[in-house]
Amino acid sequence: MEQNLLFGGVTGVEIRPFRSQLLKWVGNKQRFAHEIVSYFPSDIGTYFEPFLGSGAVLGTLQAPRAVGGDRFTPLMEIWKALKAQPERWDAVRAATKEQVFERVKGSYNARPNGADLLFICRACYGGVVRFRKADGFISTPCGIHSPMPPSKFNERVDEWHKRTRGAAFVCADFQEVMREAKAGDLVYCDPPYTDSQSILYGAQSFGVKRLFRVIDDCKRRGVRVALSIDGTKKSGDKLCDVPIPDYLFAREVYVNCGRSMLKRFQMGGRALTREVVHDRLLLTY
Repeated sequence: MEQNLLFGGVTGVEIRPFRSQLLKWVGNKQRFAHEIVSYFPSDIGTYFEPFLGSGAVLGTLQAPRAVGGDRFTPLMEIWKALKAQPERWDAVRAATKEQVFERVKGSYNARPNGADLLFICRACYGGVVRFRKADGFISTPCGIHSPMPPSKFNERVDEWHKRTRGAAFVCADFQEVMREAKAGDLVYCDPPYTDSQSILYGAQSFGVKRLFRVIDDCKRRGVRVALSIDGTKKSGDKLCDVPIPDYLFAREVYVNCGRSMLKRFQMGGRALTREVVHDRLLLTY
């Protein structure tokens, strides 16, 4: 792989940080989305994000033409509602927070839907939504934090509605979404990470080798692709082993993601001084 090359004429995007996350989601890129965007070319036709998740990069970029996709139906219900008619979320009073959380979680597990998922991802412990592999039920407990007041969250929804006005949202597999990209477009992929997300949504059946084949097809069509994937953990002591094809990417950079959100959940608040994570950002251009 040709690593750490100069851009050679590719002009990147200069953009200010945007830290007001809409959804709490494991792997959320909100704090450093502006750094990822800084490696994007400035002449993007249409921006595609086929593993939408929290939409942090899409919301930071504010592309005039964009497509956000994910195969997880309840998640895409949230994004489609944001586009068509922004949802309003009612905060839960601290005195009844746990009871209401369990009621909403039970409602979701009985019939998965976007409204319940929106509440759960904002109110669950550490923002880490876990799904049981056996039946798909959410198993995350209630968080210890106080819910955001409705007025503040409404302001956030309004801001995200404006930032994503140029985007279309589709519920589809990543391959279907990326198939629509044309020469001059940019695809940013942020798939489930193979090293750490086996208990999280979508990771059980995701195959990185299939993604590499689809990226190769995009590259042959003149579509530029940026991919966030496992990098280093344990503050650099562990390099995650991912079978990256040598021919596929032109550049590799590392993005400091801070301390692991998932480890914070697993270690119950213990010190995380040795748990700094760096993602790889791989670029085909």
